[in-house]
Amino acid sequence: MMFSFSSNIELARGGTNTMIKRGITLVFHSIKELVTLAENAGSVSEAMIQVELQRGNMTREEIWGQMDHQLSVMEKAVARGIEGVASPTGLTGNDATRLMHYIEKGNFISGETILKAVRNAIATNEVNAAMGLVCATPTAGSAGVVPGVLFAARDQLNLTREQMIRFLFTAGAFGLVTANNASISGAEGGCQAEIGSASGMAAAALTEAAGGTPEMSSAAMAITLKNMMGLICDPVAGLVEVPCVKRNALGASQAMISADMALAGITSAIPTDEVIAAMYKVGIQMPTIFKETAEGGLADTPTGRDIKMKIFGVDA
Repeated sequence: MMFSFSSNIELARGGTNTMIKRGITLVFHSIKELVTLAENAGSVSEAMIQVELQRGNMTREEIWGQMDHQLSVMEKAVARGIEGVASPTGLTGNDATRLMHYIEKGNFISGETILKAVRNAIATNEVNAAMGLVCATPTAGSAGVVPGVLFAARDQLNLTREQMIRFLFTAGAFGLVTANNASISGAEGGCQAEIGSASGMAAAALTEAAGGTPEMSSAAMAITLKNMMGLICDPVAGLVEVPCVKRNALGASQAMISADMALAGITSAIPTDEVIAAMYKVGIQMPTIFKETAEGGLADTPTGRDIKMKIFGVDA
């Protein structure tokens, strides 16, 4: 599946008088094409909005409003998780609250912004495990990374609501290319496809939000995906709890580091599109026991099998 829209449109960039000439076709099948489109549009987020407009079934206000709604869903999930929530199984819960108290004490080793991103990611995935409402970014199992990073960045960078919404458009653009050229499914490509993709999306979006160029956003994604390549999907007892919640947390922290590296001018020796292609190939070659079947990895440890027995009454 490829992402491509063609139509003759004329539209204004939000808040400016810049117009796109009638008759232009906005298309991107790859990160390279996305970067080129973004350089012409002014940002990745604006390029994504313009491409969405070419579908012709929604106005700019409607497109913006939908993303604003997704942002509200994320915001509520983070807040609920920080207040404290536990899953029906009791496997996960209240770690976001514990981390919040730890941050408040001020005696932490790593940075406060990174810890807030980790807290927010845990909060979101604890809400998901408790059957609460989250926004799949790009999946429910990886839903904590993007909002985790976004709401930490809001505090650090003093982001406005508009900038936060643009963050999500940017993340979506990079995620779309990944979904179309590789996979965002743990069952198809392992956890590298889910949390890896989410972390790359967050890194790219954070880079733009911090003032980076589209090329820097691309580098941030590549740096992230390269380090998460090969990550297996091994949910204990087949539930999206262990190790999923904590993997979202570490994915959020990695996204922030990757963004800083890209903003410092560090690039990827392997182009982002080639990294995505390699991730897809690794996912295809990965044994099925490591692709959401709960047959390998942590799910196949003595404790993992014991947890499955206690919850479902059957052996692994």
